[in-house]
Amino acid sequence: MDSADGIQVSGVRRAFGSVLAVDHIDLEARAGEVTALVGPNGAGKTTLLLVLATLLAPDSGTVRIAGLDPVTSPREVRATMGWMPDGFGTWDTLTVREVLETVGAAYRLAPNAARARAGDLLELVHLGDLADRPARVLSRGQKQRLGMARALVHQPSVLLLDEPASGLDPRSRIELRDILRQLAAAGATLLVSSHILTELQEIADRAVIVARGRSVATQDLSSDAGSGSAPHSSHWRITSLDPPRLMAALVHHGVATLPLADPVDVEVAGDLAASELLAVLVGDGIPITAFAPSYGALETAYLAATEDRQ
Repeated sequence: MDSADGIQVSGVRRAFGSVLAVDHIDLEARAGEVTALVGPNGAGKTTLLLVLATLLAPDSGTVRIAGLDPVTSPREVRATMGWMPDGFGTWDTLTVREVLETVGAAYRLAPNAARARAGDLLELVHLGDLADRPARVLSRGQKQRLGMARALVHQPSVLLLDEPASGLDPRSRIELRDILRQLAAAGATLLVSSHILTELQEIADRAVIVARGRSVATQDLSSDAGSGSAPHSSHWRITSLDPPRLMAALVHHGVATLPLADPVDVEVAGDLAASELLAVLVGDGIPITAFAPSYGALETAYLAATEDRQ
């Protein structure tokens, strides 16, 4: 798809007085993909999302959402974009259904269309049985699901999601993952900020890693090929029926082990070296029961990109 259908960020900077929240961030989120935005607390993720959501203007740099500038064309950007902030506020006096119908009215949907859309979305996020309950009685996780539905009312082509899985139970997390993948398959652009790297690994196509207000690496999760400063995984975890023999074999072959006794974590040069090590250990008669990367590709990239964090 044309890059104009997605999100383009180049050299964005945003300060609050003497505090530089975003120093220099470059980012691309493509249509038809889920792009993860990850980084330590205070890295500038939420500030960047507020800029993309037209709620903050950047001090410098350029931003395009579906080809539009959120500074000069905020209304047009909001019409094409769905925004789910980390802290979801709602109207306590309205029912769950009325919340979505009110949002639909704000997007100028006809009353009948808004009501039909609200009903469809409540079923999508599994809140249909709570449709006529006051929104104030919802749990944290239920409010998160309502926030997801609210972001989808006007069928946006671009979605900004800040910690969408926060407060969700395991089943709801799986359902959220399926919804996001369905939206991407339908051609939407999704930018998701989260601290739950294992879940992002399962749903994201690419990840942009930020630290100290700067974009420091981009990781392609679909092929495990990285760019920037993110290397391929070199930490592997080995489980054996005979840990002492395993440790003796690793020492004999000069393999560096990490401080974990059983299972054993080892550090090797890459996938090829890992496969060669496995072949050697099996050839030595070591009873191996598990041999797998210690971290996923996203976790490895994140740890490498932020290893100098104090």
